[in-house]
Amino acid sequence: MTHRIVVDPAAEGERIDRYLADRLTDHSRTRIAGWIREGHVRLDGERVRPSATLAPGQQIVVEPPPPPAATVEPQPIDFAVAHVDPALVVVDKPAHLVVHPGAGNPDGTLLNGMLHRFGPLSPVGAPERPGVVHRIDAGTSGLLVFARTEAAHHHLAAQFADHSAERRYLALAWDHGLADAGTIETRYGRHGGDRRKFTGQVARGKRAVTHWRVLERLPPCAWVELRLETGRTHQIRVHFAEAGHPLVGDATYGRKRRIDRPPELRRLGFELGLTRQALHAARLGFVHPVTEEALCFDSPVPPDIEAARRALRR
Repeated sequence: MTHRIVVDPAAEGERIDRYLADRLTDHSRTRIAGWIREGHVRLDGERVRPSATLAPGQQIVVEPPPPPAATVEPQPIDFAVAHVDPALVVVDKPAHLVVHPGAGNPDGTLLNGMLHRFGPLSPVGAPERPGVVHRIDAGTSGLLVFARTEAAHHHLAAQFADHSAERRYLALAWDHGLADAGTIETRYGRHGGDRRKFTGQVARGKRAVTHWRVLERLPPCAWVELRLETGRTHQIRVHFAEAGHPLVGDATYGRKRRIDRPPELRRLGFELGLTRQALHAARLGFVHPVTEEALCFDSPVPPDIEAARRALRR
């Protein structure tokens, strides 16, 4: 879509990239600056730099380039939606569903399903990950948000970057002297012995902070609420495993433990019969990028984790 804009008197001396970003709100200033450098923006018929200043009455013509060709094919995928509007979609992801295509998972992902159900998403991250603001592990269930417009994507990503977005998880962890509440803060990075894994035991790395409190003691386990201050890959799983309290069912970072009581727990088999880590993204809160309304969504505990809790109570 071509945009034709006549510079108003109040914009005298303003940079063209800033001026256009204030008017083409579905696109970031960075993207608009790129269009200017690539010649997709003309000022009085001439190419200019993003820093060019404006004068009243000048004419700006913006001809955005076509979006990158999508490399993720739409596919019908089953998942629940907690909220949808023109700017974003909040999804309640089931366990075992990968968020976006990657090594070993070329399709059949949540993103394939999002494109099938809602059409084009934010071009940020395109063509491999359009609309993906943040992720949760395939084996983790619960809430995450996708952006449908570029402006919404940048707004939401900034909230995750400055830790103002609320993310609360529920988990079933092995209880071996776990305190009632606390904080784990480490440096965080790739595991030196296995590049597929992460660790909080590195000399140099990104800061990682996990806050927790025990909601219920279910010997030999504990039902725990966790709040992420940072959102590193596998962060909760790594922090609790390395603290001696691995999540139940975590085949990557967990430990095989024998359950000796009572008989009905033994019949559930390894790790209470769960086929994935007992971790659920139960709450997601953020400020809406358009309305500026504070939104908060809650997801109920999924049946497999709830069944394990009931068995422990018995």
